[in-house]
Amino acid sequence: MTPNLTLTRRNLLGLVSAGAVAGALTACAGPGGSSAPAAGPSSTSGLDASKASGSISFAHWRAEDKAAFDKIIAAFKAKYAGTDVRQDITPSNDYQSNAMAQIRQGTVGDLFVAFRGAQFIAMTKAGLYTDLTSTNIADSYEKSLITAGQSDGKQYGLPYQLVFNQPITNEDLLSQAGYSTLPGDWNSYLDLCDKLKSKGVVPIAWPGGDVGNAGQLFNCMIMNEAPSDDMCTKIEAGTYKVTDDWFIGMLKKYQQLIPYMQPNATGTAVEPAEQMFASGKAAMLATGSYHIAAVRALKATFPIGMLAPITVSKDKVKYVGIYNATFILGVSTVSKNPNTAFALLKFLSDPAIGGQYGSDTAQNVTVKNAVYTNSNLTHLADWTTKKTLLAPRFQFSNLDIRNAAEGTAIAVIGGKSPEQAAADAQKIIDQQIKK
Repeated sequence: MTPNLTLTRRNLLGLVSAGAVAGALTACAGPGGSSAPAAGPSSTSGLDASKASGSISFAHWRAEDKAAFDKIIAAFKAKYAGTDVRQDITPSNDYQSNAMAQIRQGTVGDLFVAFRGAQFIAMTKAGLYTDLTSTNIADSYEKSLITAGQSDGKQYGLPYQLVFNQPITNEDLLSQAGYSTLPGDWNSYLDLCDKLKSKGVVPIAWPGGDVGNAGQLFNCMIMNEAPSDDMCTKIEAGTYKVTDDWFIGMLKKYQQLIPYMQPNATGTAVEPAEQMFASGKAAMLATGSYHIAAVRALKATFPIGMLAPITVSKDKVKYVGIYNATFILGVSTVSKNPNTAFALLKFLSDPAIGGQYGSDTAQNVTVKNAVYTNSNLTHLADWTTKKTLLAPRFQFSNLDIRNAAEGTAIAVIGGKSPEQAAADAQKIIDQQIKK
C-alpha cells in the first residue's frame, strides 16, 4: 500500500453515515461508496461458496470481537446448512510470531487474517493465501482500501478493518482540563498533560509491556518528525538511521512524556491500561480506536474521542492522526474445506454483515455501503475530515527491524538516553540489513 496515502473528507465521505452514499470516490475511498455485486464462484480459483459444507476454523487475534463473530457465524450457519465455524483466537503478539506455522500445518485457519505489512508479506511468500483475483470478491470493497492485500498485481487478501491507530481520549476529562478543542502543537499537548496531571489523573495510559500495542504511539510520534512519509521503509533500507538527528529528536519527545505516563509504563500490559482508562483514572489510552469496544465493555460511559500527539509547531504539521487498513482476510491454500472458508469470506463481505460487525465492535470496515448504527462510530465521524497518515510502522517488512526501531521508545521510557537507545537499535538494524 502506498506509504504516503492520506485519509481525508473527500476520499472517505460517508464513512460512518447512516446510509449508503452512491458514486465513485477518489484516492482512499472508504466504506459507503458505490454498490457492487457479491462475489461468485470462479472456475480459475476453484472456490465455490454454493458448495459450502462441513466445519472450518477461523483464525484471528481479535478476542474482543468473539461475541460479534459468534453472532455472524450463527447467521452464516443458518444460511449455509450443514456448516460449522470454530474461532481459533490467539493474542496479537503470539499471532504475529506463531500464526504462519500453525496455518501452514492446516490445523487452524481455513479462513485466516494477517497484519498489514510484514506478516502479510511473509504469509504470501509462504504461499498460504489463495489467489482471490478471479472471484471478483474485491468488488464488494472500497478499491483503494484493499491494496494492502495485493501482491504482484493479484488480490490475495482483503483488509477488513479501517482503524485509527492513535490514542483514544476521555473527552470529559480533556474538557475539564480546558481542552474541548484538541491541542494542535507540541507545547499545547504538554500543557494539556500538565493540566490533567494537576487534577490527579494519569494523562497517558501506555501499555509499554505489550510490544504490539506499545508501537501504536510510535505512528503518531514519528508522523510529523520524519523527512518523508516512507520513513520506515527507508530505515529498513538503510537510507535513514534511527541515529539520525530527526529520529533522536523524536525520542527526546518520548522522554518528555515520561512524567505523564503511569508508573512502570514499560511493564504494563494492555488490559490494565484499558482498565485505567475505562475507570477514569487515565485521560488517554495510547493504542487505537480498535479498543473502544473493549473499554465500553469495561463500563466506560464517558464520551470517547481521539487525539494523536502533535510533536511539532503548528506551522510544521503535516498530519493530525493515523489510520490503517488491516485484518487481512484470506482463504488458506492448505485448507481441506476451502469452499466453506470462501463462503464465510463472501458472507463477511456483504454490506449488511460488514455494517453489523462494525457496529458491534465500534470498528469501521472497508466493505462498500456498510451501514453503521454504533454511536461511537458516528461520534468520531469528524475524523474522516482530517488529514491522517497511513500507519507507518507497518511499512516494515522485517519484524526484527521494526521491533528494534520501536523498541527505542520503550528503552527511552524505561530510562535509557535517546542517543544510547538509538545506537543499540541501529546495531541490530545494521545486522539485519546485512543478512
